[in-house]
This record gives sequence, structure tokens and C-alpha cells, in this order.
Amino acid sequence: MTSPVLHIEIQPAGAALNRFGVALEEAIAGQSIESYFGIGFETMAQLNAVFTPQRWEFLEALKTVGPLTIAALAQHLGRHHPVVHQDVTTLMEWTVIDQDEEGRVFVPWDEIDVRWPLIGRAA
Repeated sequence: MTSPVLHIEIQPAGAALNRFGVALEEAIAGQSIESYFGIGFETMAQLNAVFTPQRWEFLEALKTVGPLTIAALAQHLGRHHPVVHQDVTTLMEWTVIDQDEEGRVFVPWDEIDVRWPLIGRAA
């Protein structure tokens, strides 16, 4: 079994729809479909609005220490509880973190793969 990977990509809006269409056709044809978990943004500015430098640090710390309550995470990070709560809310909306039955938040991914294909202009 492979480790869960979250793919984050800068891509046109239609790219995710195309990926879904291909997977749907494969499923209808009875083919095996490889698991894919992804988030798409049309621009790097959109990605950076969600994934601030502080949130990347937050994710690394949370993955390192394991599941924590929001209060314990705020204390661990040395940040104010309301700010950490907002980060948790945002990252949960984007499926980057999850919450267990005890209310502790955690990073369910073993890897986050960020791709930003640079499209060159024709000479």
C-alpha cells in the first residue's frame, strides 16, 4: 500500500474536470482506478492565500508532534488560540488536516506534492 499523498497543483480549472472525466470513464469500463487526492489553484497567488508560510510551518509541526487539540497546538506553536483556530478551520476546509473523534487535529498525509508547471511562451 502506498503512503497517502496530497497533490497541490497550479492548473487551469478544466484540468481537474478532465482528470475526473478520465477516472469516470475508467470506472465505467470496469478498470481499476488509482487513488488521487488533489487540490487545484489557478494561480500561485490563490495557493499562497491558503498556504501561507505560517501554515506550512504549522503543518510541519503538527505532522511531527502528531494529533493535538487546537489549544495544545497553539501552545506548542507559541501562537494565539484564535489564529491557530482560523488556520485549522481553513486547512480543514481544504482537506489538508483532519480531526479525530477526540477533537484532536492531525495531518493525514505522508507527503504533500506541490506542482507549479511553468508554461513557456512560443518564441
